[in-house]
Amino acid sequence: MAIAEVSVVPLGTKTSSLSQYVARAVKVLEQEKDIRYEMTAMGTIIEGDLDRILAVVKKMHEGTFGEGVARVLTTIKIDDRRDKAQGMKEKVDSLKKKL
Repeated sequence: MAIAEVSVVPLGTKTSSLSQYVARAVKVLEQEKDIRYEMTAMGTIIEGDLDRILAVVKKMHEGTFGEGVARVLTTIKIDDRRDKAQGMKEKVDSLKKKL
């Protein structure tokens, strides 16, 4: 299982507020049944099969175009651990135990 942090940013919009554009990307994500995700203030954390995550990120990226958006910058950070199963919750729990 992989965990990815994704940030989709439309460029050249008519306003400095981006939430209406980012909402499009999240709506794409909401339609996916086999992907777990958590929104944060600076991006979205996605958990699942790496191939599925990459396919969903592409849909999120493409879904942001429209309403005058001609350019979209998408960044992805992937944690693909293969020695043991570790999801979003387990990573946070591990950190909390050490605090």
